[in-house]
Amino acid sequence: MPTANLRLVQTDARSSPQATTSVIPRRRTRKPLGQILVEMGAVSPENLAMAVSLQAREDARFGDILLTQGWVREADLYAGLALQYRCQIADLQREPPDVRLIDQLGAAFCIRNGIVPWKSVGGATVIICSRPDEFRTLSRTFPAEWGRCFLAVAPEGDIQAALIAMRHRSLALHAETRVSDSESCRGWQAGTVARFAAALVICLCAIFVVSSFAGFLTLVIWAVLTLLLNSALKGIAAIQYWRRGAPTPLNPQQSAPKHGFLKLPTVSILVPLYKEREIAGRLVKRLARLSYPKELLDVCLVVEEDDTLTQETLAQANLPRWMRQIVVPRGVVKTKPRAMNFALDFCRGSVIGVYDAEDAPDPDQIHKVVRRFAQRGAEVACLQGKLDFYNARTNWLSRCFTVEYATWWRIVLPGVERAGFAIPLGGTTLFFRRDALEELGRWDAHNVTEDADLGIRLARHGYRTELIDTVTEEEANCRVWPWIKQRSRWIKGYAMTYGVHMRQPRKLLHDLGWWKFLGFQILFLGSLSQFLLAPILWTFWAFPLGLPHPLRGVMPSELLILLGTVFMATELLTITVGIQAVSNDKLRWLRFWVPTLHFYYPLASLAAMKGFTEIMTKPFYWDKTQHGKFDEPDAEGIIPPPMNPA
Repeated sequence: MPTANLRLVQTDARSSPQATTSVIPRRRTRKPLGQILVEMGAVSPENLAMAVSLQAREDARFGDILLTQGWVREADLYAGLALQYRCQIADLQREPPDVRLIDQLGAAFCIRNGIVPWKSVGGATVIICSRPDEFRTLSRTFPAEWGRCFLAVAPEGDIQAALIAMRHRSLALHAETRVSDSESCRGWQAGTVARFAAALVICLCAIFVVSSFAGFLTLVIWAVLTLLLNSALKGIAAIQYWRRGAPTPLNPQQSAPKHGFLKLPTVSILVPLYKEREIAGRLVKRLARLSYPKELLDVCLVVEEDDTLTQETLAQANLPRWMRQIVVPRGVVKTKPRAMNFALDFCRGSVIGVYDAEDAPDPDQIHKVVRRFAQRGAEVACLQGKLDFYNARTNWLSRCFTVEYATWWRIVLPGVERAGFAIPLGGTTLFFRRDALEELGRWDAHNVTEDADLGIRLARHGYRTELIDTVTEEEANCRVWPWIKQRSRWIKGYAMTYGVHMRQPRKLLHDLGWWKFLGFQILFLGSLSQFLLAPILWTFWAFPLGLPHPLRGVMPSELLILLGTVFMATELLTITVGIQAVSNDKLRWLRFWVPTLHFYYPLASLAAMKGFTEIMTKPFYWDKTQHGKFDEPDAEGIIPPPMNPA
């Protein structure tokens, strides 16, 4: 667009201190956008009335309502905005913006606000804006040397594409360094960790050389101690579950929110995808079942630049208006948190959600999330939904995985919440207040369990996470080697999260307090110790089987009886809690499979060995889990599960 064609209109000098530098017509002289579109024949009067009615109760932009409902074409909408603000529509493909001007504001700032400084002409600067009603406010942040600023309009997608093309490298680098150095694992020194591990192994070997009894007893004491702590946490959680019973569903007509939204907010949902040919089409159908108003949904499908497979799949999926693809430029690391850090700047919502590629959330899930945030103060910065599997019947591994998930999400994690411990988040069905997420620096791009790390950082900064009674179903990983790869990544991330936050134990204690600090040790150090030392405890099966054992003939019989009692009690507790976790109508058939968990958990010890090895060799490597192999194509077509394991 030639700059000479820009229409300049003087502002009211009394309305803004920037009126002399920001050329925009006075608000009272502008005709309403809806009236302009009706006069253009772009919108019918009936659709205009419905859009106005929706805007009265929803925190959605008028243009987004029209576009999402299919009541106006994008070209007509921006033609109407150009008429309303007496400016021109810019063509960014024909005339790219001046990168020097972009750098003065920052590409991330421009993306968040839907603007791009275009060019300087004769001591003035042309600013392209996708939301011209915000131009007057934004002009207060413009550098003084820009002089008088003229307005042009362009679709937000065109502005974002131009900014990525001009500044993709700086945006990608910024996405990797959002979290402060003191709370990030990007400074992780694999060599230092390897030397520490070697020193620890040498010390243990020295103890065994001096006395094999002393060495083995040391490992046994630590293994039994962590076993007791984890079992106590599980037992207390189970008792609380039995006393309180299943949570009562929240009635939508219950009392008004204490801190309620004046209008329903826009909710942005990040869905990171990588090489997802099988799952992408089903994902669109599953998210389309969400009952939240589509004009308030902003689903961002986050795809890596080199992932042409997923990009081609999405190109054939005919995405609805409320669902869009965001391509993440190449960077130093390729992880899910880095991709989400990059994509967050493109989100429109004040509430940010995270789903995985294979997720099938409850249709009313977003309504429940918005209602809970409205009922809580700003200190509740995160809501965590429950997870379940839709392919539990695939094989034995999927059945055991489902029992484990049910135990964690339905009994143990609610117990952790009621105990007042910091909650290590799961990787999906997470919802955040955007302001709090931005304050914490978003996700640690180098942590392969960014969710658990973020849960601890939320607690350290004084925020709370609450569980919410809504379920998202996903695909159980039910092949042995992929299961081990996935679990090894979780264990590696847990270990790195523990190492990062324990760099300064006193500061962590100060941030969390004694009680949450203790919970952190149980949940992280205790769990990691159990994964590694479980084989030590398994050796005690040698006693009832009459096999040789290092402690046979050395350890007093009374102590052996005590240890045997402890082991049997913890096994019975695991079985009892597992049966309780699958006691609902949907999962009751799995109770017959709970005792077989005894043969399932050894896989986690194999995964721990792989994970701890990678901590010293490739700490930031993201071992991708492939989805869609055992997916349920249609929820309505699912056959009810059998009532017995036959």
